[in-house]
Amino acid sequence: MLENIIQYFDHIPSAHRALILAGGITFFWLIEGVVPLFSFTYKKWKHAVVNIFFTLTTIVINFAFALIIVKASDWAVAQKFGLLQLVQMPTWVFMIGGLLLLDLVGAWFIHFIEHKIKILWKFHMVHHADTHVDTTTANRHHPGESVFRVVFTLIGVLVCGAPMWLVMLYQSASAVLSQFNHANIRLPLWLDTAISYVIVSPNMHKVHHHYVRPQTDSNYGNIFSIWDRLFGTFDATPMENLRYGLDVLDDSTNQSLAYQLKVPFDKSVKTDY
Repeated sequence: MLENIIQYFDHIPSAHRALILAGGITFFWLIEGVVPLFSFTYKKWKHAVVNIFFTLTTIVINFAFALIIVKASDWAVAQKFGLLQLVQMPTWVFMIGGLLLLDLVGAWFIHFIEHKIKILWKFHMVHHADTHVDTTTANRHHPGESVFRVVFTLIGVLVCGAPMWLVMLYQSASAVLSQFNHANIRLPLWLDTAISYVIVSPNMHKVHHHYVRPQTDSNYGNIFSIWDRLFGTFDATPMENLRYGLDVLDDSTNQSLAYQLKVPFDKSVKTDY
């Protein structure tokens, strides 16, 4: 079975990658209508337009870096460079270990420093500006932030020495699980809690979207929850205490595409990061 997974992701067609992205959004979009976490009074389609725009810019930027990532992966494997190349290990250990490391460097770490370095935070503010977090929020990244994130994915590939099948598996899992944990869905509390011991659950990530700190500076994970638990950034604030958005931004601007594109460069936007 593992060999079939490796073979598939080593040669995954672009159409399949697009289907995974679009299929995930569609699936969780429908589930949101059945078991919503919060009953938003907003125009769902209108809200999605801005987020889909940022999703498309993220796709374009990832595509622009695709060849560099492929070359880096091929070089690392050929030169036996990276942590995964240090010792022989069973395929399942290689796969899980690789996913954990790529998630740490390519998602958790860049996300953490985006909350610590002012210029990075101002780009990341666009993601947090959404006052109606749902599955379309997953890839609401300013183009500048998308560049930061793909660079750290590249660094992750080199640190790990990850072959391309593992990179493709990671990126596919990352996309779907990000859509899952951003989705406005209500799971039974016991199930959400159980899930959060392994992967980032919807409730766990919603805490990160609270409008003020310290919750904003918690739960940085994308796939695995272990990193937040290990580094002391896990927070389990109850859902009823949450409010989305940012305290330094006017909520009415969250759907203005022109304004959101300018946020990183707007000196009137104050932040103490």
